[in-house]
Amino acid sequence: MSRLTIEASTPLCLLQDAGRFGVRHLGVTQGGAADWRSMSWANWLLGNGLDAPVIEITLGGFSVVAEDDCVLALAGADLGAQVNGEPLAPWRSFRLHKGQRLQFTQPLLGARAYLAAPGGFDAPRVLGSSSTVVREELGGLDGMGRALGRGESLGYSGNSVMLLRELSSEQRPNLNLNEPLDVVLGAQIGEFSGQSLFDAFNSVWSLDSRADRMGIRLLGTPLQYQGKPMISEGIPLGAVQVPPDGQPIVLLNDRQTIGGYPRLGALTPLALARLAQCLPGAQVRLRPVVQEVAHREHVEYLQRF
Repeated sequence: MSRLTIEASTPLCLLQDAGRFGVRHLGVTQGGAADWRSMSWANWLLGNGLDAPVIEITLGGFSVVAEDDCVLALAGADLGAQVNGEPLAPWRSFRLHKGQRLQFTQPLLGARAYLAAPGGFDAPRVLGSSSTVVREELGGLDGMGRALGRGESLGYSGNSVMLLRELSSEQRPNLNLNEPLDVVLGAQIGEFSGQSLFDAFNSVWSLDSRADRMGIRLLGTPLQYQGKPMISEGIPLGAVQVPPDGQPIVLLNDRQTIGGYPRLGALTPLALARLAQCLPGAQVRLRPVVQEVAHREHVEYLQRF
């Protein structure tokens, strides 16, 4: 087994995989990598299963030292990664020699970077997943839902002897928000005022600083719900809830399992991955799509792997 020793970390640096499924009826949320595209590409670069455990590094402030010669992979945001002070761009695998330091400084493009190791990082599976959900105290290195801490050891058992790979410009996901975020319309869409529906899909929304892995609040023209009070119901990943103040909240991986606010719909998986790379203050637009179109685009993207 090879190891990396953590020299610096923050509460936003977590072990993640594809998520925890089949347990929402128990009140247990999904968890998993917020940007599943970048996680998958990081694993693909090393020949891992696409859902192997990786390190999700949000906004930087993370560094490790190699205890052995190894090959790792980096995808997602450019957080100013450096190997012994030399810049390291994402979307590639790279060698880290024994004693060398890999550190992430600050966001240059995007918010979340994903670090993969051969075979995936070793961690216990709790309810079928190693993904860390701090609120529920599930997953992570010890299965107790803790963020990664200074002095901890990251082990992995895969083969580090491999050729280096780099994604072509065509393969790399675009982290810029120059395209609207697609929303599959929800059951309560007809209960919003006509003006609110126009505003929802024809206005610019700003990302609030009140954001975490549970959800991101959108700031803009308040939306007006005209329907009857709702009974709480199950909520999917990417749901766009509208609370009484009219400011939508996009629910992310660590969301609660049920909710009673009306919903415009839900972001598609591809749109959600793009949103996960946005910093507070970024501006986004929403675009309605039908489920068949969203499903076809998702399948076409998966075929790239």
